[in-house]
Amino acid sequence: MKPLFFPDNPSFWYETLRILGHITYGGADFGEVAVTSQRITSGDYDSWHDEWLATADRVADEGKAALKGGHRISARDAFLRASNYYRAAEFFLHGDAADPRIRHAYDLSVASFRQAATLFTPAVEPVEIPYEDTVLPGYLYRADDSGAARPTVVMHNGFDGTVEEMHFFGAAAAVERGYTVLAFDGPGQPGTRHSQGLMFRPDWENVVGPVIDYALTRPEVDPSGIALLGVSMGGQLAPRAAAFDQRVAALICLDGVYDLGEIATSGVPLPRPEAERRLRAEHDPELDAMMEAAMAAGPMLRWAIEHGMFAMGVGTPRAFGAAYLDYHLRGGIAEKITCPTLVCAGADDGFFKGQPDLLHEHLTCPKTLLTFTAEQGADAHCQSGAQRLAFARVYDWLDDVLAKTA
Repeated sequence: MKPLFFPDNPSFWYETLRILGHITYGGADFGEVAVTSQRITSGDYDSWHDEWLATADRVADEGKAALKGGHRISARDAFLRASNYYRAAEFFLHGDAADPRIRHAYDLSVASFRQAATLFTPAVEPVEIPYEDTVLPGYLYRADDSGAARPTVVMHNGFDGTVEEMHFFGAAAAVERGYTVLAFDGPGQPGTRHSQGLMFRPDWENVVGPVIDYALTRPEVDPSGIALLGVSMGGQLAPRAAAFDQRVAALICLDGVYDLGEIATSGVPLPRPEAERRLRAEHDPELDAMMEAAMAAGPMLRWAIEHGMFAMGVGTPRAFGAAYLDYHLRGGIAEKITCPTLVCAGADDGFFKGQPDLLHEHLTCPKTLLTFTAEQGADAHCQSGAQRLAFARVYDWLDDVLAKTA
């Protein structure tokens, strides 16, 4: 899809498309996105923050006024949009982890979503999932008030998205179809990174395991019908978990990722073994300088590395690249997955192009590769901009898979 905004900056355009895509499930309004985008200076992270924060504040105020007047649906809709706009406001600021604007906007995003959550019928329930010596934040969605056990989608975001954003990235669509949903933030994702200082870990089965343990304590969850859905980098994390947890009855990778080490080494003009060795080296000033230059030349790479340092808890771009090497499904991990698996792919994915095909090739379980195209308006990363189409296909697949195993 050709950019409607920020044609000179693919990073700003994709994040705008991501916001626009959430219109489908109530996370934005086109006019609000358009006028905000027109006020932003392309490539200027401060301008991006200031304008999205201003829009979010205005929309949140409308929600408060509607709620005070007894207009619950209008209030819910405004709080949902404000939550997404606050999420966007702090998105590009992670190059300075101490920037107070990050936590200010993030906390308002969560608060706005939680206000909206109380206004659904049934209400969306905030939950705390026991995990090691702390908890993971999440939300339980019920299809109705019957308390009946239903097939359940356990879902999480990826490299940079929030559990609140999962409302638009799969939760609302699943509930419409009668599923119970348990969405959560794992280590390194915003809810734990901001509040507890937890960083990403590659052995994601040790994250999903406690989440499924918790899910099985809930009467709304059918133990025989648990699907796992991961978005973006979650398309690598979720299959890693499914490889080691046989309780997962179906797996959805939106989109599929096989080897983030390939991403980490692709920009280093060396054979991969040498690139890996140098990324992991204690000192490599030459490679450090190369990575700094690449960040200066590429806005998408600059953002990815800055956020990666923030989410992985490392101090240099090269250390982030080294950490990324551990996130893969090589060495027979993908082949351990036994449940039916759906691998989604955007034909023009700006982050992980080719990775879904690699994952699909290595799977030995029942598998489906679902490619979305430019003609469908769905070729972007995670099908941003085509959420109704994407989740129709995803959940039709899941309906059929779980019907066969029932």
